Amino acid sequence: MQQRADQHPAAEHTAARGRVRRALAAAARWVRSAPGTYVWLLILAVTGFVVGHLHHAQLQQFLEMRSTNLDQLRTRPVHALVASAIWTEQAAFPFYVVMFTLFHAPAERWLGTRRWLTVALTAHVLATLISQGVVAWGVDSGRLPANMANTVDVGVSYALAGVQGVLTYRFVRPWRQVYGGCLLVFYLVPLLVGHTFTDLGHFSSVLIGLAFRPITRGRPVWDPVAAWRERRR
Repeated sequence: MQQRADQHPAAEHTAARGRVRRALAAAARWVRSAPGTYVWLLILAVTGFVVGHLHHAQLQQFLEMRSTNLDQLRTRPVHALVASAIWTEQAAFPFYVVMFTLFHAPAERWLGTRRWLTVALTAHVLATLISQGVVAWGVDSGRLPANMANTVDVGVSYALAGVQGVLTYRFVRPWRQVYGGCLLVFYLVPLLVGHTFTDLGHFSSVLIGLAFRPITRGRPVWDPVAAWRERRR
């Protein structure tokens, strides 16, 4: 009896190690299945580390040079659009890990890396041009202050909203309508209340993602209720 009792903790330890190895292997397979998503995250980890170690005064000037504001878009448009997609105002890497894993990774696995990246970059570029076009009109007409031309506008949220939009077609009906409707409300309410150019950019990004429906044809759809029932069996 004593021998068996002594062996029990060892068996539990071995089983626990086996579960950890399986979990790590599953995580590695998930990352390999969405390489673009996690390369982007790796870049954000590096840039987030830099942002987190800059003094506030340095940070503002640093990000202004990498922002998609009017000044940068007029003088260095390509640099501004690329740089703004890999820099953020705050070092919030854990948040991006969650958002990229919930939305970018499933979209890349579903559409393939090339199509996923097309949606993300198109939303990032077009939503930036739409929102900054409104800012340009406001500054030129005197409705907005002149310093709006060099405001900081960096981050990956436009690309994320675009991918969230195209993921609408990942669901079967009626979950497609439920998800899409909630997404539109989520981004429309801030636009109606705040009237900021970033709110306009986010809402535009969702519409851009929804416009990519043709590239989703022929792709498998997902029924969350059926998947949940299958897991309970």
